[in-house]
Amino acid sequence: MDAVLKNFKAIPCPSGDRCTAPNCPWQHSWERSPDVPGPGSGTGTTSSEDHDGPRKRRKTSPEPQSDFSDSVSRSVTSKSSTSTTIISPPPLKRKVPSSTYHFPDPRAFTPPNPTTVSRPVVPAKTPAPIARSKATPRKPETLNPRHLKTSAPAAHDFRFKALKMLHDQLQRLNNELKKSAIDPDKKLLLSPQELVWMALDEEEKMATDKPSIYNNVIKNRIMNLKRMNAAKWREERTTELKRKEDREAVASGKTPATKPILGTPREIVTGMTPEEEVAFLTFLLTPVSKLSQYGYVTTVPTDQEIAKAREGEEASMGWEVCDRCDTRFQVFPGRREGDGALTSGGHCVYHYGRPYFPPRSAGEIGQPAKQYRCCQSVLGESPGCVKCDTHVFKANAPSRLAALNPFVETPPNSLAPKDRAVCFDCEMGYTVRGMELIRLTATSWPDGKELLDVLVQPIGEILDLNSRYSGVWPQDIVNAEPWSALKSAQYANASPVAENGEPKKKKKMLIVSSPVVARDLLFSLISPDTPLIGHGLENDLNTVRIVHPTIIDTVLLYPHKRGLPIRHGLKMLMETQLNKAIQMETGDTVVGHDSAEDARAAGELVRLKVEEKWKIMKGQGWRLKDGVFLPPFATGKKAPISGSLSEKFLEDGEN
Repeated sequence: MDAVLKNFKAIPCPSGDRCTAPNCPWQHSWERSPDVPGPGSGTGTTSSEDHDGPRKRRKTSPEPQSDFSDSVSRSVTSKSSTSTTIISPPPLKRKVPSSTYHFPDPRAFTPPNPTTVSRPVVPAKTPAPIARSKATPRKPETLNPRHLKTSAPAAHDFRFKALKMLHDQLQRLNNELKKSAIDPDKKLLLSPQELVWMALDEEEKMATDKPSIYNNVIKNRIMNLKRMNAAKWREERTTELKRKEDREAVASGKTPATKPILGTPREIVTGMTPEEEVAFLTFLLTPVSKLSQYGYVTTVPTDQEIAKAREGEEASMGWEVCDRCDTRFQVFPGRREGDGALTSGGHCVYHYGRPYFPPRSAGEIGQPAKQYRCCQSVLGESPGCVKCDTHVFKANAPSRLAALNPFVETPPNSLAPKDRAVCFDCEMGYTVRGMELIRLTATSWPDGKELLDVLVQPIGEILDLNSRYSGVWPQDIVNAEPWSALKSAQYANASPVAENGEPKKKKKMLIVSSPVVARDLLFSLISPDTPLIGHGLENDLNTVRIVHPTIIDTVLLYPHKRGLPIRHGLKMLMETQLNKAIQMETGDTVVGHDSAEDARAAGELVRLKVEEKWKIMKGQGWRLKDGVFLPPFATGKKAPISGSLSEKFLEDGEN
């Protein structure tokens, strides 16, 4: 059989050079040798493989061939049966004489060089680009659920009824907003077609993003719009427009992409007096007895535990592991004799940003390599992007922390006010004794007034103030004045002032002589019953060496979906929950955190949780009478909300 098939190689293919059949048994022009005659010459059928080795046929272009290429192919095919000279492409890496006719390669996208043929080649005209307006008009739509690429989360009848109810509520709010003011903002008002688009967009997003709970999500949205008034609708529309303008500014390059795209800051309205808000905190308190596994110290370390920790420190002879680059080094409290060095190991090179997986780009296959947030370098490619003079370390064991400065339970204090809570935040720096307290700030809650804000002279010699995060710089400590009650009252709540367009200057700071003095000042403001509010309170409490029974930690109020020890950052919570930006840098200047700003931010998040939880409790039947929260006396379904909505449809899902 193979011998028979070989005979076909002496016969030209009926399809000529347009043939795309794999392993075609017929002969093609690119399989012939230019130096050996082909069939019809009577001299043999030697192929180009004898001279240049086997050639790999490439698949011809799927693009339709031009009429010119077809005519040339037909003319060459007809000549091959009468002419003794076979026209074929030259072997690879062989120059073609100018007088030799070059057969058009069917794999090429363009016709052959017009200088080698007599027929002129007219270049293809490039279609002129279609002129489009900057803002392409949106196609009008009717109030009918859009077709989804995935399976629909509910029957079409249900989607249509829900869409109609959603549109009715949007239309009602739009009409109320139009009548609520003499000269309403036209940007906030929507045309009939824009209302249809908004309803369709919201319904499609719910059906696509949350198909498993689509029925509940859209019913909740309808009921929220039903309860909404014109003022609340105005606020929601203003926030949405602000976000849209920010996105457009980022897309046009007017605003750097690093700036968070936030809307109008959310206003917190609890409906209670400050005293009632403080009383409500009893519903948000967290028992710390179950949190020891996450770093909270619930009991004071014993003397035996502290003595054992001190023995371990003496045995280690000052050898530690760097908290930033994991290098082993030695510390010398009181400085090393001879050269006065505080540490060994030379410089510390590290990445201050955490590694993360960047988002996958369009068309990219597989997971992108992990990168550092600080310099965007790939994990493992460089030792670090920041170079510091010394290595640093951090002690975490409660017994070792107590070996430097003992833990103390909050003492009773009859002078502490009962009608306020206290928000507090600490900033820490590295010393030869580990990480120590260098700033302590306390503010009252819920009004946010400053109660205490002092710098702290640490026990050990300072290695690194960790200024990028602490916000405390060497000049702050050098220029600080000794603390006194008179100066503290004078400098309290003094906001920084900007001069001549320059960044805001820091306020004048006061400094105390030791962490123990700073802790005693905090004890003068609180008692064991005073709620302490903060973000990641275990770090602050351990730094000040306090065991406090009454805490409200925003890490626990707003838990991460993956649970502890994974947690949301304070900056992210403020952006997502309240549309507020904190811990912002000034241009390229590294400023660091502000403990007063962080303390007030934690207090705002707690007020937001008070508003949300009280709204839920009122729906369950709780009442507030004479400053006392009364539980519901009876249970049962709530009374239906009056209006045009079908309550049966909302309860059962479908009629």
